[in-house]
Amino acid sequence: MKKSLMFLLVLFVSVVLLFCAGTTETATKKITLTIAGRDGAYGDSLQLAADAYQKLHPEVSFEILKLSGSSLFEKSVIDMRSKTGTYDLILIDDPNAPQFQEVGWLADLDALYAKKGIEVDKDFIKPALDLGRYPYTGAGTLFALPFAGNVELFAYRADLFAKYGFGEPKTWTELLKAIKTIDANEPGVDGVVFRGSKGNPIVTAFMPIFWAFGGKVLDEKGNVTINSPQGLASLKYFLEMAKYAPEGVTMYQSAQVRDALYAGTAAVAPEVWPGWIGNLENEKESHVVGKVKVTKHPAEVQKSSPMIGAWLVAIPESSKQHEAAFDFMLYLTSFDMQLAMSDQFGLPPSRASVYAVESQRVKYPWYDAQLDALQNSVARPRSVKWKEIEDQLGSVLQFTLMGNLTPEKALLDVEKSINDILKK
Repeated sequence: MKKSLMFLLVLFVSVVLLFCAGTTETATKKITLTIAGRDGAYGDSLQLAADAYQKLHPEVSFEILKLSGSSLFEKSVIDMRSKTGTYDLILIDDPNAPQFQEVGWLADLDALYAKKGIEVDKDFIKPALDLGRYPYTGAGTLFALPFAGNVELFAYRADLFAKYGFGEPKTWTELLKAIKTIDANEPGVDGVVFRGSKGNPIVTAFMPIFWAFGGKVLDEKGNVTINSPQGLASLKYFLEMAKYAPEGVTMYQSAQVRDALYAGTAAVAPEVWPGWIGNLENEKESHVVGKVKVTKHPAEVQKSSPMIGAWLVAIPESSKQHEAAFDFMLYLTSFDMQLAMSDQFGLPPSRASVYAVESQRVKYPWYDAQLDALQNSVARPRSVKWKEIEDQLGSVLQFTLMGNLTPEKALLDVEKSINDILKK
């Protein structure tokens, strides 16, 4: 009897141990990574990478949220502030990165690289990579990798410029002469088109001019320097250029700029983004196939100064799966995936080597210019208050464009407003 009981006891313990071992084995193998991502081409690209990764690692599954920009920001903030750890990776619009970096909400990637025994790939385009560092210097700690190397570009009707004896504009001053000439002599064609709506749209249209004229919103010490001779010169230029824009440009958004560009009804678009021009050479979509050149912006007293608008990928510190998330992050930003995402969805690469791939250079004839723009790009001020500053600047710029403020008064007003924002 005792032997039978002992046998049953041993059998029971063995089953329990086997069950526990099986459960542990399953738990370590099965992983779900939750990603707070963007919609559109960004979400499609994330899905492409997740599907490909899962084929290599069947034990890893994904939950990808494809959100609008504002919803992504709000959900990320709520989750990281509460330290819930819902998300294992998040996408970040680069001007929002300092808000997350400063308060310690993102995992230290330098530490994860060191733990894995590897270094950051030098193929990443430096201005895009540096956006993930805090402090914003080459020596700052790395908290994010560049997922999409988005950058502002410049487009002009090369056929019309040639018709009136103008080459590619090297300076904004040269450009204005061409805009005036084409506007006066080409029926149905406006000299220029840009986003004039308040807030981010008009600020984004204005900044490459402002920077090229030598303007700075904040200096290296964080002092407000927007109301300067350089700032005034750039704003006066912007208002002069706007005389040759379509009526109602103060309400223009990206759709109106894109439509004008594709229809051939504007000679110059000083602000275009890679996502706007994917079908520029598609005869079914565009009336200007072979007529528009996309390049970096003109210079003035400073070099060409296109705005970088990279999207970053980071691991929330509150995630409980840092190593698994980091492994996928490396795959997501690898050469092979950057190439696939560029090819299938037009996602702007953050690796220099992808811009050298012949198939992509044929598909996107502006890739040389896009790489050049990225390498010479300017980041928006790395201030946690940038969103408030941008909103205020955008309102004043639109108001000035409508003729309700002089350039001098506009800069005085926005200088005061920015100082008030920074004092909060």
